[in-house]
Amino acid sequence: MDGPLTGVTVVTLEQAVSAPMCTRTLGDFGARVIKVENPGGGDFARHYDDVVGGLAAHFVWANRGKESVALNLKSQAGLAVLHRLLDRADVLVSNLTPGTTARLGLSPADLEVRHPALIPVEIDGYGPGGPLSHKRAYDMLVQAESGACSVTGRPGAPAKPGPPVADVCSGLYAALSVLALLYGRGRGGPPSSVAVSMFDTMAELMGYPLTYTLHSGIEQQPLGMGSPAVAPYGAYPTGDGQTVVLGTTNDAEWQRLARELLGRPDLADDARFRTNAGRVEHRAPLDEAIGAWCGRHDLAYVQARADAAGIGNARYNTAKDVLAHEQLTARERWREIGTPSGPVPALLPPPVIAGYDPPMGSVPALGEHTDAVLAELGFAAPDIAALRERGAVR
Repeated sequence: MDGPLTGVTVVTLEQAVSAPMCTRTLGDFGARVIKVENPGGGDFARHYDDVVGGLAAHFVWANRGKESVALNLKSQAGLAVLHRLLDRADVLVSNLTPGTTARLGLSPADLEVRHPALIPVEIDGYGPGGPLSHKRAYDMLVQAESGACSVTGRPGAPAKPGPPVADVCSGLYAALSVLALLYGRGRGGPPSSVAVSMFDTMAELMGYPLTYTLHSGIEQQPLGMGSPAVAPYGAYPTGDGQTVVLGTTNDAEWQRLARELLGRPDLADDARFRTNAGRVEHRAPLDEAIGAWCGRHDLAYVQARADAAGIGNARYNTAKDVLAHEQLTARERWREIGTPSGPVPALLPPPVIAGYDPPMGSVPALGEHTDAVLAELGFAAPDIAALRERGAVR
């Protein structure tokens, strides 16, 4: 079965994570993704580390299934090649530094004139028209600016959420926007452009704490593995040196946890704990009671009892634990993909579409597909050699 985006061509001028995650997602749905890179080193995420057989982990994660074309866009000849590529493309995704696409004549307004059927997508840090619009924006910087670090960690010890959520979620919002615009175009709607800022994305993800503070005037403090919104909800060491995470989301679940799991009807009947608001206010004695009970039992016993009582639970895992996780293995979520240094394991994308196997293509070497793509655009071998000699391509 073809992917839902088979036949769609995406050209991308991308670095780091946000735009690469957008285009990798589109590629997972069957789009052809042509990654245009600077011949002088390419996407700088290629060089973050060398742990994957000399390749960077970030780059391998976010760039499978793409074709790499090395063009010098500071050269008029290289820029002309890009425009020939855009003549055949459906989407252009970029996350270059502020003002770069405009300087290259690739702003949405420019593209509307020269490539009217193209959907331009720009991902930036703060969006145009504000006092921070000119600033460079990286995941941690935007997480700090948006307040996300203030609700992560512990009071007095803020932390960046571990995964690059500003980058990844901005990329996913951009991919979602592309799907919407492609759908609209298919129904006869006019072509359009989309801009996604990482700051706007993180402000959206901060929806709960922002709404709570707006209406209460209270800035909730981070609780590590807990939640300021509900209680009990947190991580508790078990008697065999592991950690269980237990959660309740309503009063009925709390009653089951107290009576069936802990065997503490006194807690279930305590007026302080009858509502979630009361349990949040009196969180400490609840955590103490749950922690004491978990500390007397091993993890398997705690989870079995929690499952029997209908209480949400999980094991606290590290990255090494997840690599060998039985859920991923049982559901055959790992595949092998090619890289310039040999095959490596990679996880399938999260959406499971009936009858469709995601392509799971190789991670490209810098400029690996330059000659093939240029030939496809009508350049003969001598023309490509001349472009290379002039420094326009690699």
